[in-house]
Amino acid sequence: MIKSIPLNKLVQSPRNVRRHSDPVADAELKASIAAHGLLQNLIVRPAAKGRFEVEAGERRRCAMLALADDKVLSRDHQVTCLVLEDSAEAAVETSLAENFHRLAMNPADEATAFAALVDGGATVEDVARRFGLTVRFVEGRLRLATLAPVVFEALASGEITLDIAKAFGATSDQEIQARVFEQVTSGYYAPHPDSIRRMVLSGTVRGSDPRARLVGREAYLVAGGRIERELFDDEASESWVDVALLENLAMARMEEKASQIAAEQGLAWVKPTLDPYASHDLVEGLVRLPAEPAPLTEEELARLDALDASYDEHAAILEDEDSAEEAVAAAEKSIAAIERECQDIRARPPVLAPELKAEAGMILVLARDGTPTLQPVFYGERPTDPGSPEEGDMIEVAPGIGADGKRRSALSKRLADELAMQRRDVLALHVASDPCLALDLMVFTLADADTHDWRARSATTLRGPVPAGPIIGFEAKDAPVSSALAELRSGLDESWRCGDGVASRFDLFRALGDDTRAAWLGHVVARSLEAGLNMAGERQIAFQDHLGSLIGIDMAAWWRPTAANYFDRVSKQVILDAMTDVGGLDLSSRFAAVKKGDLAMSAERVFAGTYITEVEVREKAQAWVPEVMRFVQGTPDGVDAETSNADPVVGANDHDPSPSELAA
Repeated sequence: MIKSIPLNKLVQSPRNVRRHSDPVADAELKASIAAHGLLQNLIVRPAAKGRFEVEAGERRRCAMLALADDKVLSRDHQVTCLVLEDSAEAAVETSLAENFHRLAMNPADEATAFAALVDGGATVEDVARRFGLTVRFVEGRLRLATLAPVVFEALASGEITLDIAKAFGATSDQEIQARVFEQVTSGYYAPHPDSIRRMVLSGTVRGSDPRARLVGREAYLVAGGRIERELFDDEASESWVDVALLENLAMARMEEKASQIAAEQGLAWVKPTLDPYASHDLVEGLVRLPAEPAPLTEEELARLDALDASYDEHAAILEDEDSAEEAVAAAEKSIAAIERECQDIRARPPVLAPELKAEAGMILVLARDGTPTLQPVFYGERPTDPGSPEEGDMIEVAPGIGADGKRRSALSKRLADELAMQRRDVLALHVASDPCLALDLMVFTLADADTHDWRARSATTLRGPVPAGPIIGFEAKDAPVSSALAELRSGLDESWRCGDGVASRFDLFRALGDDTRAAWLGHVVARSLEAGLNMAGERQIAFQDHLGSLIGIDMAAWWRPTAANYFDRVSKQVILDAMTDVGGLDLSSRFAAVKKGDLAMSAERVFAGTYITEVEVREKAQAWVPEVMRFVQGTPDGVDAETSNADPVVGANDHDPSPSELAA
């Protein structure tokens, strides 16, 4: 029975199946009711004291109550309702059916409806306000309404997705949209939004494009491709018109190359892409596999020794003030070539353990010069249970879990995924509400990466890999900081690693004392630091200077220049300049005529404080380090000047602790 009931007589039903809502959607509903009134009856059931419980339409009731609070509706506003006289069980079923059997509007239908309102005189802001939407959302739907008819129909029929339709909308030229649509729908490959966006924006491809270089002019023409040339065009600037054909040919080449590489290297798979990088979509669901740089061969080590000797010979020419300009220029050129060759030798490709190769894969990207290039990273499929079902298959839940001891019903993969995400969110809420647990979880996950089996699915996305550094395997074994780090690392309590599984290890880790767990926190964060210097170029990491300045690090307490680690490897003038810094011209002039080899040893003594000189000079020398080694206060990216000039943060050291203090 249909009946008008005052708003203040309607109450929430305990049987309403909807328990969650969306604030954004609720705001849209409120705006719609304010603009158009209630367009759908509420379903209610009689209750005590002349009230009616809302079995279906609780969101609409709440929206009207909010409008009553805003004085838009009266408290006794008459609401049209369908009154049920059925049982409580039937009311629950009605509520479920009313909420369950809903179909969201097709974006094409929304676009048509919004366009009709605008054509009728409404502004975009009016439409957004009346439906409780953002102006940007309405504008996006209106752009869909201007798509070429063939594209719009494909969206309406479900032939293409909303993302692909938006990609076509990157240009307002409907002729280009229609032409690209014809090209992509007649090809062999499923269209991708990025490819479509490139095609509609460019319309054509230059002969210098990486895809064109990969395919080759002749192969493109043989396949039926068209080329347009202006009067002064050459093969690099000419326009290749059939972009979809080019993309298909390029992808076929990349797939062929990928299959060849996979077979040659014994990999499970190689994924090709026409982009010069591995996009997030391409590596989604994959995990990086552990791989170490290949060791240097004896021939390579011998070549590096020869290059080092050659470098010293050419460096001597640069240091000699009597060298001719031609000799200096040749030496500079040779040194540059030596540095490039050394870098090429030390840039070792990663090597994967043989037992992992059969299940590993790599990404093949298209370099900007049109060359298929294998990225030096190995990936593995994210571990799943054997026989993991495809979309739409059924997953059988393990028996014996139910309270009745019976085997549970099968679940669709979609439902299993949704339940997993909701279960994850419940856990996330509780972890977020317990900072101590969250901190333990973070530190344990980063520390346990050393023992965690990569094949086992990780509980979180937290990762803290140790940077490889510019030089593989280098360690300054004679430096105080090396021994202090080693001592600190050996002092960590690793008793928790004896646990049989990750859960057992985590419980043992949490049982450690606060100071012990805090030491692990310092270790896992510290070992993630990249290598940087206080200098312009790729070695500069300004934020590290900021950190070092906040702490107040005295670099001279941790690193002293010696002949081996510094003076033998810089020019004579650099050494003399350093002496001038600490002792003026009086000190540097004493060594001006000394040969380079002897000068390096003398400089080591001067800056170690063992050379006989004035007390003031000795103190300056013992405190001296090269400018590139200092932590200099600056204004790094992301730190405003006001913050960087403020007093040190609470907890910063008043002085830099000594190696023995830190080790303790």
